[in-house]
Amino acid sequence: MSEEQPVARHGNSRNATFWTPLFLAWLLALLATAGALFLGEVMGKTPCVLCWYQRIAMFPLVLVLGMGLFASDARSVRYALPLAGVGWGIAAYHLLVFWGVVSEGLVPCGKGSSCADADVQVAGVVPIPLLSLAAFTGIGVALWVARRRART
Repeated sequence: MSEEQPVARHGNSRNATFWTPLFLAWLLALLATAGALFLGEVMGKTPCVLCWYQRIAMFPLVLVLGMGLFASDARSVRYALPLAGVGWGIAAYHLLVFWGVVSEGLVPCGKGSSCADADVQVAGVVPIPLLSLAAFTGIGVALWVARRRART
């Protein structure tokens, strides 16, 4: 038997239960995307290679989750979870590199800014990889809740 989730119709109680965490995941993805663009374009912080990989996972989440919200389609969680999982893994690895747990020699950083540089901090205090990990964690939890609610 297929685990296909039908498109929820407006006014459906199931729609209301999965829509809220899906909206929260979309909002987190939107804020993280806006933050990454602000840091790069306005503040002039050049993203390192690992930051680019995290952006590749984060930016499509805004579109995928937005379309899922617009159509009230619980199936959008299926497409967003792998992106959030991959982004979380890259962010966790980047944070380990930043903290010095993983040698910078094992990082695919070539030309450009360093993945463990002090420039990878907001206001010289909060590491950007930590913010990214927090965003991907929040998105993952919200998607997991939305998926559970859509099944019941």
